[in-house]
Amino acid sequence: MDLTGKTAMIVGAGRGIGRAVAELFAKDGANLVLASRDEAELLELEYKLASHYNSKVLALATDATIPADLQHLVDETVNRFGQIDFLVYAAGKGILKPFGELTVEDFDELINVNTRGAFAAFKAVLPVMERQKSGRVVVLPGILGRAPMANAVAYSAAKYALTGMVKCLALEYKRAGVKFSLMHFGGVDSAFWDNITMRVQRDKMLSIEAAANAVYFAATQPGDGVLGELILQPESHQL
Repeated sequence: MDLTGKTAMIVGAGRGIGRAVAELFAKDGANLVLASRDEAELLELEYKLASHYNSKVLALATDATIPADLQHLVDETVNRFGQIDFLVYAAGKGILKPFGELTVEDFDELINVNTRGAFAAFKAVLPVMERQKSGRVVVLPGILGRAPMANAVAYSAAKYALTGMVKCLALEYKRAGVKFSLMHFGGVDSAFWDNITMRVQRDKMLSIEAAANAVYFAATQPGDGVLGELILQPESHQL
């Protein structure tokens, strides 16, 4: 697919699925806008994409919980590339623990990153796509934004809210030509699990590459096709 002249913004691009998605867009010639809180990770990725794929890259350290950061990201993107054709919101935070151990601070942190951050990103990006009369938005609520699990009260609350928000936006922006996709992945072997104390078999999870390919597939559906929701789970966790 030739994406020359198209611009893809990836919030949460520093590592994991977001980073892998950025490489897929770069391979097909898109301009890249990379956002993450970790500036060192962004600069390393910017260098890799520019040197390997000759990509035009705008990398900005961005805190998704600060609306002004996201608005600055969008303003700089429009100034440099003139448009935003794709938004992938891959930023996220995970806390999995029994309800009795959850704190209000845990709940607030998950809502801020997983739900409020996405809301702020949409507030900044969607007016641009509405003016263009086109755009594709891919969001990663994961399987816990669709199905419950023990020890995931706060995380699932944040992700269910994200799913509901995106479904409403899809209805509101249909006539503006903006298309939305929800990615409900099962366990992905990513840094998400590094600080999770639950016993899990990471070797049986989805690979980051498999998840990134699904995101890219959703974002680049040809013509008027829309992949509304996709459930992708490891073989051991099939529905």
